[in-house]
Amino acid sequence: MGLWKRIRPFGAASAFCLLATLAAQPALAEARVQQGLLAALNAEREAIRQVPAALISRASEAQEALAARRYEREWLMRQNVTLAGDDQFACLQEAIYHEARGETITGQFAVAEVILNRVDLGSYPGSVCGVVHQNAHLRNSCQFSYACNGRSRAMTEPGARSVAARIAQVMLSGAPRDLTDGATHFHTHTVRPVWSRRFAQTAQIGTHLFYREPVRLSSN
Repeated sequence: MGLWKRIRPFGAASAFCLLATLAAQPALAEARVQQGLLAALNAEREAIRQVPAALISRASEAQEALAARRYEREWLMRQNVTLAGDDQFACLQEAIYHEARGETITGQFAVAEVILNRVDLGSYPGSVCGVVHQNAHLRNSCQFSYACNGRSRAMTEPGARSVAARIAQVMLSGAPRDLTDGATHFHTHTVRPVWSRRFAQTAQIGTHLFYREPVRLSSN
């Protein structure tokens, strides 16, 4: 039965009121949801205010200590590798190995950050493998030199391969990226790419300088 047939018996004035009520229902429902969210946020803020400052400080210190241990070889080598066999893991391990195995563990984590930062940006491929192999078909003109310099990609150094695997595991498991301030590029001290004059330098770790590409705003 059509809506008009349902409300016609009520008369014009009553029908108008009923239509107005029906039209207002979505707005009323949205208002109730907003009120519920506001109440939940207020309750959360109040609960946080009740937590002793000393407890918050201890939790913060524990988090900072864990972050520091992440870059210690002893801690890193105790991490289990559960992602072996996953394509994205393999691509990240390979990139860390070939681009940064001569760096400290911190420096290798920093290179992994750059790759994952690119994955998150719409201007780059949306996967680790897509990022590290971008333009790999162009000899010596790709994003990561090892992917297009014609050399073997085999990871022949067992120790470096193991470190790269654990860094890839930790980063793909959601570790914070707190070393390079959102960097999307890096280069060694021995070169100075054209883009390094335009991008903001965010960090210097080992022999690598890190840069963040300016945000591209859409013209639409």
